[in-house]
Amino acid sequence: MATTYKVLGQSQGTASTSTYADLYTVPASTSSIVSTIAVCNTASAAATVRVAVAAASTPTAAEWVVYDAEVAENDTLTLTLGITMEATKKLVISSSANTVSFSAFGSEIS
Repeated sequence: MATTYKVLGQSQGTASTSTYADLYTVPASTSSIVSTIAVCNTASAAATVRVAVAAASTPTAAEWVVYDAEVAENDTLTLTLGITMEATKKLVISSSANTVSFSAFGSEIS
């Protein structure tokens, strides 16, 4: 098995916490470990963020890892989680403002 350390995904947040975006999808025949997620708010107002590990692009209530956490204005929230994900699972994000960016770092094992 080969392990590749990489940036798993980077994306601008959504403009509403009820709108979701896929930050990363585990490729087929692969598993992943998400070591860190950095959430950066570039606005002069606080923002609310959500992160889920989900089977689909719309998470169920049980799939949320972070729900309505606040990121202060001009600040970064760093989440060191060590999330293990099997093939086809998705890392799904949302935010209350599109001034938030998400970056996921980790490894793929294939």
